[in-house]
Amino acid sequence: MTYAVSEIRSAGRPRKKRLSHAAIEPWLYLSPAIVLLVVVLLVPLIIGISYSFRKFSAFKSEYVGLGQYQAMLSDQVLGQALVNTLWWTVASLFFQFFLGLGLALLLDKPFVGRKVVQAVVFLPWAVPSFLSGLTWAWLFNPIIGPLPHWLYALGLKAEPTNILSDPATAMWGPIIANIWFGIPFFAITLLAALKSIPSELHEAAAIDGASPWQRFTKVTLPFLAPTIVITVMLRTIWIATFADLIFVMTEGGPAGSTSTVPVYIYVSAFKSLDKGYASAVAVLLLVLLIAYAVALIAIRRTLVRHV
Repeated sequence: MTYAVSEIRSAGRPRKKRLSHAAIEPWLYLSPAIVLLVVVLLVPLIIGISYSFRKFSAFKSEYVGLGQYQAMLSDQVLGQALVNTLWWTVASLFFQFFLGLGLALLLDKPFVGRKVVQAVVFLPWAVPSFLSGLTWAWLFNPIIGPLPHWLYALGLKAEPTNILSDPATAMWGPIIANIWFGIPFFAITLLAALKSIPSELHEAAAIDGASPWQRFTKVTLPFLAPTIVITVMLRTIWIATFADLIFVMTEGGPAGSTSTVPVYIYVSAFKSLDKGYASAVAVLLLVLLIAYAVALIAIRRTLVRHV
């Protein structure tokens, strides 16, 4: 009896060993990506947070605790940058989403030349943002660009002027360029989501006498809702932290009218050489975006339950 029990126990050990190997094996495959994420994301994040508690000068740094965060409370330039960031993000996102949704609905229907239209729609996403900024800056140039002369011919401007040089209209330049640049993202993702909707649902709704608008609101939109939430969240984060177009087109001017938080962080860190304050502002932006992402993820979970 003793021999049998010991034999059973010894037979159970290889099974535990196999289970431990099975549990470890996925992590071995993931380890290169995990190491890369830690090196590229986690380490800079920790360093940036530590910098936000210090004040840097030319030759030394000193610990100031929450001093950098307290300084932000009275920084009017940062306040204007936050307002500009909100305006830049909301306006860009609004037009990108609705134009992208419209193109996705169009490309979901069969028509002659659809492949060509699809290639043209997706083209802006393949163009580097730096080159996009240069192109749009040229288009808005009143000497060599066509747009100021078109606005003048339509009676929208008293004379062909560069909207990028006017503080009242300068932000519209990067916003228009960003709309053109970001539409393909929504068009691609929403078109893929549309393809996943069972055609039987639309056919059943049509048989029941539902109008095209009713089929869109009662069938299409509920299925798109989870995808819409996640794409809006991702695109919001990208736009809010995106400074390439603004740097190329306006460099944050004129008079700070296009200076967003990422632009302000760059100026503080590399022109004012105040890495501590720039890190504190970056942490503030990170906290705001995390709170926004958490709220949208909660909304998405609610929508998924009801689909």
